Amino acid sequence: MSVTHLSMDELRAGLDHIAASPKNSGPLVLIVRRPGQDVREVVTDGILSLADGLVGDGWRDRMDPGDQSPDTQITIINSRLIGLLAPDASRWPLAGDQLYVDLDLGLDNLPPGTRLGVGSAILEVTAEPHTGCKKFVSRFGLDAMKFVNSPEGRRMNLRGIYAKVTQAGTIAQGDIVTKLA
Repeated sequence: MSVTHLSMDELRAGLDHIAASPKNSGPLVLIVRRPGQDVREVVTDGILSLADGLVGDGWRDRMDPGDQSPDTQITIINSRLIGLLAPDASRWPLAGDQLYVDLDLGLDNLPPGTRLGVGSAILEVTAEPHTGCKKFVSRFGLDAMKFVNSPEGRRMNLRGIYAKVTQAGTIAQGDIVTKLA
């Protein structure tokens, strides 16, 4: 299957739709585990643990033992952004994120320290920057990388955010992700 990457103009044309994401709560659209390098498992539910993040995901295995900070346990991406980059939803897991949410992930809305309730779990947004890599470029195009890493893209956290689990619990596709006071 041939994939056409969007141009910068096409990406910018979708910005208003992404910016209109809900501010306080929105659905968990997709859950993806990454048990191994370049392996993706779409699941309808999962367990978030303090030690392992999304149980069954290999985030810890891909890190140096000295760098296993919980600040990078969970990656969250805006579902409207990935929908723009990949209109074919079967390609969404290629982004490499675990939680796909319809929620404004921007720095003004979810600064580090913000807590998010999802299912019976609680996550805390961390300050760790989430940027694209060469795999992101190969899957979604160079313009997509430039778009998410532009000053506006960084302010809106278009590439996504990192979070850590602060209360273990279960999550399921369709759960409402809520910004907690």
